[in-house]
Amino acid sequence: MNIAEVKELLTIVNDSKLTEFDLQMDNVVLHMSKNTHQAPKEMAAPQAQTQQATAVSAVPQTATEVQVEEVVKTTISEEGNLIKAPIVGVVYLAASPDKPNFKKVGDTVEVGETLCIVEAMKLMNEITSDVAGTVTEVLIENEEVVEYNQPLFRIV
Repeated sequence: MNIAEVKELLTIVNDSKLTEFDLQMDNVVLHMSKNTHQAPKEMAAPQAQTQQATAVSAVPQTATEVQVEEVVKTTISEEGNLIKAPIVGVVYLAASPDKPNFKKVGDTVEVGETLCIVEAMKLMNEITSDVAGTVTEVLIENEEVVEYNQPLFRIV
């Protein structure tokens, strides 16, 4: 599925009476919603390796288009192991604001190495790697609130 097909689907859904539309086809998972009060659903990433999507270059005209762009960006996956948040909290990528991040894209990781810290109820929980490899994606930003089981890092 390419961006032109996504735009065509967006137009069809936008012109219809549908309030939500889900599509799972091959290696693409797509969720469109006209509901502005609801956050986009977290979607399970497909297991097949795919190519990186490019963002839609046109200026979005509706909230639905913005949601589709975000979903297209987040549903494309690569091979690798996802390190997920074991708890809900605020993530910190460094031990303190004046220190460098624990790990960044391209860094090698050994089993047991600290990747980040998640603060929950004033307790600092070190999130460690359960696999060895190279960090290919950092899926969160510093001081972002993360949900339980939200992907944080991809390690290949």
